[in-house]
Amino acid sequence: MKFCGLTRPADAAFGSALGAAFVGAVFAGGPRRLTPAAARALFEAAASAGAARRVGVFGSQGVEEILAVARETGLDVVQLHGASHSATVSELRRNFGGEVWRVLRVSDATRELDLPVAAEDVDAVVVDAFAEDQLGGTGVPIDWDSLASTLERSGRPPRLVLAGGLRPENVRRAIELVAPDVVDVSSGVESAPGIKDQTLMRAFAEAARGGR
Repeated sequence: MKFCGLTRPADAAFGSALGAAFVGAVFAGGPRRLTPAAARALFEAAASAGAARRVGVFGSQGVEEILAVARETGLDVVQLHGASHSATVSELRRNFGGEVWRVLRVSDATRELDLPVAAEDVDAVVVDAFAEDQLGGTGVPIDWDSLASTLERSGRPPRLVLAGGLRPENVRRAIELVAPDVVDVSSGVESAPGIKDQTLMRAFAEAARGGR
């Protein structure tokens, strides 16, 4: 389980205490964007409450900027929402000791997902909903039935992270259909962009574990 788009240390600590495997800070554009200093405080709060690993979400930044942020904030995972070309991934692999995740954004118009290609040289593929001018946190769910069929045909990546429109009331269904390794939530547990509702966070965690 991953709580992403966090902006407040208290929410990061709460998510970590709930047993989240990952907490995420956004360094790409949008209302949830953080400075490295703010993200460091967020991650330190999470570390004080549990063992959640630190994920940084990037958009169009170059490798040098990504590496600088990773060093300053102590990232365990770099998540690439932008055009994550093979050369970018290879350079990150050479210079970053943590994991590299590639985001694959899909829409209803997507007929086939090239998951084997997306999985090349990365530790995980994040399947998220496509929206114009928005890299994540859209609140738009994916067609999970279609994704499950695609996974049967093309095979599964080494680790599948499912994002896009997940909420406490639908995450169990998504898990049953897709069987992801990680479920990733942002807007589905918010009262406003970047402001998490801790009641919803708890409900999401319970539902993801099959408690409701």
